[in-house]
Amino acid sequence: MKYILVTGGVISGVGKGVISSSFGAILKCCGIEVTSIKIDPYINLDAGTFSPYEHGEVFVLDDGGEVDLDLGNYERFLNITLHKENNITTGKIYKHVIDKERHGDYLGKTVQVVPHITDAIQEWVERVAQKPVSETGKPPQVCIIELGGIVGDIESMAFVEAFRQFQFRVGRENFCVAHVSLVPQPKTTGEHKTKPTQTSVRELRGLGLSPDIIVCRSERPIGQETREKISSFCHVAPAQIISIPDLKSVYEVPVFMENHGMAEFLDERLRLGIAPLPPLRKYMRPWIELGSRMANLKSEITIAVVGKYTRLEDSYTSIAKALRHAGNAAGFRIDLTFVEASNLEVATLQEDPAAYHEAWRNLCVCDGVIVPGGFGKRGVEGKILTCQWCRTNNKPFLGICLGFQAAVIEYARNVLKLNGAHSIEVDEDTAHPVVIDMPEHNPGQLGGTMRLGRRTTVFRKGDYNSKIKMLYGNRDKIDERHRHRYEVNPLYTKRFEEAGLRFVGVDVDEKRMEILELEDHPFYVAVQYHPEYLSRPLNPSPPFLGLVLAAKDRLRAFLSKGCKLSPREPQSDYDSDDDFLLNPLMAKQLNITNDQDDNSSAYSSSSFPEAPE
Repeated sequence: MKYILVTGGVISGVGKGVISSSFGAILKCCGIEVTSIKIDPYINLDAGTFSPYEHGEVFVLDDGGEVDLDLGNYERFLNITLHKENNITTGKIYKHVIDKERHGDYLGKTVQVVPHITDAIQEWVERVAQKPVSETGKPPQVCIIELGGIVGDIESMAFVEAFRQFQFRVGRENFCVAHVSLVPQPKTTGEHKTKPTQTSVRELRGLGLSPDIIVCRSERPIGQETREKISSFCHVAPAQIISIPDLKSVYEVPVFMENHGMAEFLDERLRLGIAPLPPLRKYMRPWIELGSRMANLKSEITIAVVGKYTRLEDSYTSIAKALRHAGNAAGFRIDLTFVEASNLEVATLQEDPAAYHEAWRNLCVCDGVIVPGGFGKRGVEGKILTCQWCRTNNKPFLGICLGFQAAVIEYARNVLKLNGAHSIEVDEDTAHPVVIDMPEHNPGQLGGTMRLGRRTTVFRKGDYNSKIKMLYGNRDKIDERHRHRYEVNPLYTKRFEEAGLRFVGVDVDEKRMEILELEDHPFYVAVQYHPEYLSRPLNPSPPFLGLVLAAKDRLRAFLSKGCKLSPREPQSDYDSDDDFLLNPLMAKQLNITNDQDDNSSAYSSSSFPEAPE
C-alpha cells in the first residue's frame, strides 16, 4: 500500500481537498485504484452538529456518516463511495482509545498520547486504506490522506507525530508528503512572497516530515525565480514545486497538475509501476474535455438559492456543484444568486426595506429557484413564501429536505385552506401539523440521531407522466441519501393528493413521503432526500438537470426525446477530437500550444511564464 499525505501551511481553506482529489484523479486515469481519508483535528465525533457558518455544509455518506465537505470532493473527483471511517477526527480516536482502556485492553499501563493515541491513528489509517473500493471490489493501491488545518496547530500535533512514525512503519518508498501553501502577492509590491511558505515548511520539517512536493496556491502563477527561491530554502527540487493559480473551475486542477508530470513523479517516487503513458490528451481526456466544456459555456442561467446560511457559500457547496454539473451537461453556465430566506418575510419590510426589496427582486428575475434544507425556525416563513410564489407564477422550482416540507406547508395553507398549518419543528401547538417528527430517529440527542444515509425511494404508479420519474429513467425505485428528523404527516397525504399535490415517491413501506410534484406546472418538484450528494461531474443529478432544463424551457423537449441531450457543435478550437482539449486561459498560463508533443514530460514546471511585474 502506498500513501500520499497532504498537509497545509500558512492559512486553511487554500484548497487541500481539491489538491488531494486531483492527486487521486490523476492516478485513476493511470489505472491506479485509489481511496481517500480526511483527518479533522477537532474533538467532535463527526460533523453532524456543526454550524454551516463555521465549517460549511455537512456532507452525508451512504452509510449515514456526517462528514466534512472535502469527502464530497473526493467522491465527485474519484467517483468512489466512501464510508464514515474514511473521516477521522480527534474525538473518534480518543473515544476509540478510551473505550479500549475501559475494556481493559491497556490493563496495568498508563494510557498516553504517545504511543497509544499515535498508534491508534496509524492502525486506523492502515485498516481503512486496505478496504476494497466499493465500485470495483479491488483493494486500493494508493491512499491519499488529507490532514485538516495547518501545520503548527496544537490540535493536529498528535496526527503529525503519528505520521512521522508512520513513514518508517511503511517505508520511505511507500510514503510521500505534499505540502500545500499560500504564496501571497501583495498589490503594493506586485511580487510573490515566499517567506510564509518557507516558515510552514521549516515547521513541518522540524516536526519530522519533509515534503516531497510543494503546491503553491496563488492568485496568479508564480514565476521561475520564485520557484527557485522556494526550492533553495525548502530543500525541494524546483521541478517538485507546483504552482496552482486560481482557475475558473476546480475540475481544471487535475489537468493543471498533470501538466507538471505529476504521474511520472509519483510513479518514480512511490514505485507504482505505471506503464509508459500515452499522450496527455488520451489518458486525461475526460478531465480535459470537462474543463474545456465548462470554460466555454455561452448561454447563462440564473438560479436563486433561497437559504438560511447564505453568508457562506460553502454552506451549499454540494448544491452549487450539482447545479454546475447539470448546467454543463445541458450546455448552460450557472449564475448562482443566494437569497436570505428571512429577508423575504414581511417583518424585514419594516426593519430593512432595502434588503426586503432586493431579496424579492433577485427572486423575480431568476430563471429557477432552489429551496434547500436547514434547521430551526429562522427563515422558514420566507421559504414558504418562496414556494407559494414559484407555484403561482410557474417558476421552475426544486425543494430539498426543508424545502420539501415548506412546499407541503404552503400547499396546506393556501390550497387546502388549513389556517395555521405548520411543522411541529417550528410550532409545536399548530392546529394542523402537516409535518411531524420521527420519534425513532430523535431520542433526545442531536448528534447522529436523524434518518441518515442511502435509502430507497419507490415511485408510485399513477395515471399521468411524472416528470421526475422520467428524469430518473422511468425506474421503479431509486437510492438517494437522506438527512432529516421530520416528515410529512401521513394523516394528511390523501387530502393533499385530492387537491392536486401528488406524492409520486415514497419509502419502501409506503409510509413516508419522499417526492412531490405538481402536474400542471413547468417544473415544481420537491424531495425529502438530498440529491446533491450523489451528483457527479459526468453524471448530473436528475432533479437538478430537470430544474436547469425547465429554467430554459427545454425540459419538455428533453423528455419527449427520451431524456437525451442533443449533441452540441464544438464551441471552440479546443473542443474537438483532434485538438488538445484545454481551455485557452489555461493553455496561455501554461504557455502550451497544440504544436507541442503531448506527453506529460513536455509540460514541466519550467513552462510557466514569469510572474508579472
